[in-house]
Amino acid sequence: MLRVTELHAHYGRAHILQGVSLHVRPGEIHVLLGRNGAGKSTTMKAVMGLVPPTSGGVEFLGQPIAGLEPFEVARRGLGYVPEERRVFAELSVAENLEVGRRRPREGLAPWTVERVCAVFPSLAAMLKRPGGRMSGGEQQMLTIGRTLMGNPCLVLLDEPSEGLAPVIVDRMAEAVRALRDEGMSILLSEQNWHFARRVGDTASIIEKGAIVWHGTMQALLADDEVRARYLTV
Repeated sequence: MLRVTELHAHYGRAHILQGVSLHVRPGEIHVLLGRNGAGKSTTMKAVMGLVPPTSGGVEFLGQPIAGLEPFEVARRGLGYVPEERRVFAELSVAENLEVGRRRPREGLAPWTVERVCAVFPSLAAMLKRPGGRMSGGEQQMLTIGRTLMGNPCLVLLDEPSEGLAPVIVDRMAEAVRALRDEGMSILLSEQNWHFARRVGDTASIIEKGAIVWHGTMQALLADDEVRARYLTV
């Protein structure tokens, strides 16, 4: 569904992404792993068009999208959940979800408030609560739900476990797996290895803006040397 090829990106003179290549298959959770500052979030933003790639290619559903504006990328069916969450604090949970609503896509079951609440049951009891009065974990669930209301074909999740209590991380892992079971394809950036190993099917490791390892999650689980070299703090 998504193929990134030799992607380069800069912040000013800083060469952040240095030839990133990865791909996400239909119905798969692909985890982009790496330490803080390795280039995970920049990869997400470059795919989404928020950071213009310097060179390289991005294909989504077989069509090139590198160089498109973020709204054009979103219209093609690529959803993005930023690390910062960015809920509308004065709007209720239900209103936040409605902000994300877009027309259904042909061949895909439409996302509704009821369907989002089935994946995130805790949201069902707080539909009238203002977004600003939610915990960090609840806001993260709301942000993902709002993105789903746009009926994406694939979702980019940037650091979904960041700053969450362990019990909420467990719930988030269950929700991400539930999305995969619903047929959603996901590219997830994460530095929390214990969260990543619970949800990922395949993985890439990024270090200093370059992919240094790619394979199945089972292969990564079996390779203590790779994990010690690239994922330990």
